Amino acid sequence: MSERMQPVMDLITQRPPFLFLEELISADEQTTVGRKYFDPELEFFKGHFPKYPVVPGVLLIETMAQCGGAGLRQIGFLAPEVFFVLGTVEKAKFRNQVRPGDVAIIEVKNLRVSHTMVRQSGTITVNGKLAAEATWMCMLGAQPKPAV
Repeated sequence: MSERMQPVMDLITQRPPFLFLEELISADEQTTVGRKYFDPELEFFKGHFPKYPVVPGVLLIETMAQCGGAGLRQIGFLAPEVFFVLGTVEKAKFRNQVRPGDVAIIEVKNLRVSHTMVRQSGTITVNGKLAAEATWMCMLGAQPKPAV
């Protein structure tokens, strides 16, 4: 695990192997920017697809949502006890493939933020080319009690 991930792990509850934000580059009330290196050794590449591995589109959406949540927590909007989960995904488009070894730059815009929900849109670019874009909503609530 990259040492750059520790500050991200202080902001969001996801953990490897389901932590898809490596570094939070910047965050303010309007925009969050992050980075993720898609290590060729990631387990999902072995099955998606063995002869031509690509990052699954749903993981790109998750990557954008994690970045958006980390940014909101970084600027102090989300208290540590607030839990956020995807509620809806709209307008997801995948323009170019993200492959093993690619570095994704994630940019997330806050469209609407309240104490019960967040609506965001985001893009992922690789080498300056748009790879994915989506709009989503996350529901906010109390941190659930750990499962026994």
